[in-house]
Amino acid sequence: MMGDVWTISVLIELKPSIRDPEGETILRDLIRRGGEKSVEEVRAAKLLRFKVRANNREEAENLVRTLCDELRLYNPIAHVCNVWSDR
Repeated sequence: MMGDVWTISVLIELKPSIRDPEGETILRDLIRRGGEKSVEEVRAAKLLRFKVRANNREEAENLVRTLCDELRLYNPIAHVCNVWSDR
């Protein structure tokens, strides 16, 4: 197989209009109870990292984006899925 190995990151997070109970709990029970008042909001997300062999960055990102969509690694109704190369 030809090509270089690319590290492709995928960030899956709830859409801004959807409540994030995990982020709310972190803010309320850890940050605010610890006395910190300047933090306005916390949003939780999932980060996936793929090592992909491809001819170029665009090909590697497109492969991972396709896998995320076809394998339903996220729910497009509730989540935003961002894909990028770390290299």
